[in-house]
This record gives sequence, structure tokens and C-alpha cells, in this order.
Amino acid sequence: MPYSGVDYYNINEWLNEEERLVQDMVRKWVDDKVLPNIENNFRDGEFPMHLVREMGELGLFGITIPEEYGGAGIGYVAYGIAMQELERGDSGLRSFASVISSLIMYPIFTWGTEEQKKFWLPKLARGEKIGAFGLTEPDYGSDPGRMITNAKRVDGGYILNGAKMWITNSPIADVIVIWAKLDGKVCGFLIEKGSQGLSCPEMKDKWSLRASVTGEVILQDVFVPESNRLPDANGLACALTCLDQARFGIACGVIGAMQACYDSSLEYSKTRIQHGKPIAGFQMVQDSLVTMLTEITKAQLLVLRLGRLREKGEANFRQVSLAKRNNCRIALEIARSARDLHGANGISGEYPIMRHP
Repeated sequence: MPYSGVDYYNINEWLNEEERLVQDMVRKWVDDKVLPNIENNFRDGEFPMHLVREMGELGLFGITIPEEYGGAGIGYVAYGIAMQELERGDSGLRSFASVISSLIMYPIFTWGTEEQKKFWLPKLARGEKIGAFGLTEPDYGSDPGRMITNAKRVDGGYILNGAKMWITNSPIADVIVIWAKLDGKVCGFLIEKGSQGLSCPEMKDKWSLRASVTGEVILQDVFVPESNRLPDANGLACALTCLDQARFGIACGVIGAMQACYDSSLEYSKTRIQHGKPIAGFQMVQDSLVTMLTEITKAQLLVLRLGRLREKGEANFRQVSLAKRNNCRIALEIARSARDLHGANGISGEYPIMRHP
């Protein structure tokens, strides 16, 4: 039976036809193409690269980017719905799509030249090219204003030196948006795969987000031509604006993880017999399930309102941060409760729980 979603307050009634179509399309694709094999991808620590072109064909990259540049040209609520359904499959899929859309396509569209937009955006939208976003550094993760990575002007462009860490997609990226200090100001640059002095070693042995490619970015006298600078990406505020885009996707995406944990817990508790009856018949289990459902519903209402505010240009970064903080915290709590409800089976690959924390 197709998955119908957790919608206790009939929130879908507030979606328009286009948003419902996105939801149905991505939901079916996740059911058909992601869920049958994602446990194997997670176990093996591999991202399902064969799905990238399909994601591009479905329009999952650059959903809010105008159609003239290859995007879908639709709103933030639809984008959030798509991220939610992808993360119901696995956080690695949502992370991949979110990075491409919010951290690569968005800065190129917002601060790039017309030539950069026309060259990169359609290719990224179709899944022909993969991107990464280099802001976080080994010593300055949550304090990017103190970054060490720097750019120096030379004839025809810039020389970049520095290092970035915990960068999604960097080992497989065709282009990386790198943030570096130029004359003391944080600026954006496009660094292409194969550039001399660029290396992107993969970070191995992760025990979370295993179906996602994570790496470093090491810059040793990398030459970046003037044509690859994002001319209007000047100042740390530009980089932080990209993070606002990504945080909205995360706030929406983790609802999918909540739903996966809740769905599995509900079905498991109906069929797991203890002391002569399903454990769903015990009040402590019922309380856990009701708490999950309540928090999922609150999270859904929060991001729907936030999405509508973003579509009107009225949302601010504080509201985005509040939604991300609340929803990520709740997603962790729901995953932990689901792990408890499944007992020893909570650590089995037969159930999705361990993939979602």
C-alpha cells in the first residue's frame, strides 16, 4: 500500500495543487527507488549515485530557482515538502539535494554573473554536475568569521590557500563554492574539479549519515580565474544567507525522519506481542506514540507557516533558526523513543531507526 503520510491535523488541505503534486511525486519515488536499497547503502557507507540523474529529472535540484536557469520555479513550501519526503527515505538524500539547491545553486543565482548562471545552473539542476559548499574549517566550525582560508590577487585572478572540513559532496563535486578572505572580507569563489593544488579527501568511518559523501577541501596555491569569482558575494552575510536557505530545508527534512520513526514504531507496537497482547495496548507505549504524533504535527505547522513567510519575503533568519532548532531537537527525541519502543530490534537494519538519528 502506498505511504499516505502523517497528517493528523489535515494540513494537506492548506497546500495548493502544485504542492500536492510535488508531495505525491517525491513520496512515490522514495517508496519505489530509495527505500528498497537504502539500508544497504547505509551499511556500506555509499551514496546511491545512480539516483542523481533521476533526482534531476524530477526537478529536485533548484526547486525555487527560475525555470530559465533550469530550476522548477516554484515556492518554498513545495521545496520543504520535497526535502521532507527525501529525508523520510534517508538524510543522505535530503542532504545531497539541499546542498545542491541551497548552498550551490542559490549563491550562483544570487551573486553570480549571467555567464556563471547560464553555465552552471542548468547542469546542476539536471544532475549532470555536482556541487559542494566550503565554509566550515577545522578550527572554526561555528565561527566562520575567523576563517583562515584566504585569497590573494594575482594577474588574471586569485590564489587561494586554506582548508575546509565536513563538506558534503566535496570528493565527488564538479564545482565547489569556496568562501575565503580577500583583503579581510569574506568572498565567494567557484573552484572547479581538477584545479591544480585542490584535493578533496573523503572522510571515512562515520557512524551517522553513512549514505552521504563527506570530505575535506584542501587548497594549496589554487589559482582561481577572475571569471570564477562570484562578483556580488562580498561579506560574511552572503555566506550566512546561504545557511538560512539550507536551515529551512533541514527544518523541513527532519520531519521526514520523524515520520519514518513514528510509522515504524506504530506498526511494530501493533504486532509485537508481550504479556499476551500487542505492546500498543500498554499506556506507556501509547504515551510515547502520542507524544511523537503531537510533536510531528507541531513541526509541520511550524515549517508551513515559515514557508509561507519565505514566499512573501517576510521570514527572517531568527525564525529559520527557531524552526531548525526545534525540529532537529524533536527529531532526535523521536528517534530515541523509537529506538526504545523497538527494543533490541531498534538496532537492526530491518527497521529504519538507526539511520535517522
